[in-house]
Amino acid sequence: MRLLRYLVSLICGLLFGAGLALAGMTRPQKVLGFLDVAGHWDPSLIFVLGGAVAFATVAFHFIMRRSSPLLTQNFDLPKAKAIDSKLIAGASIFGLGWGLSGYCPGPAIALLAAPDAEALYFLPAMLAGWWLYAFVTHKSKHSNTR
Repeated sequence: MRLLRYLVSLICGLLFGAGLALAGMTRPQKVLGFLDVAGHWDPSLIFVLGGAVAFATVAFHFIMRRSSPLLTQNFDLPKAKAIDSKLIAGASIFGLGWGLSGYCPGPAIALLAAPDAEALYFLPAMLAGWWLYAFVTHKSKHSNTR
């Protein structure tokens, strides 16, 4: 069962990456063009996001009617509903990094298939950010237990 879950995850990841590449979302110029509302604005990202939201809305409608997912025991959904300072800070840092580089994690990882110089700088920096978050979170959990 575990192997099947990994295989389905791999297939979904490949499908996601292929969709990003087909839509041109692995090119930072596409994302930066969307963010350039005062210049040569490229609204195509809205259609990619809209398609994703539309598909997910329909899919979730049917999926959440099930008592459990197909390949595991329980749904793993976020429990927190509040908008707190950690969410705002994280979203702001994410948005700042995305806006400055034109990469977000999905397209950046998809670039591993055809890396360019920018991706080779961005990916280690993204991994360092994840590591820093894990380090700070781990540190704060241990300092709160003392």
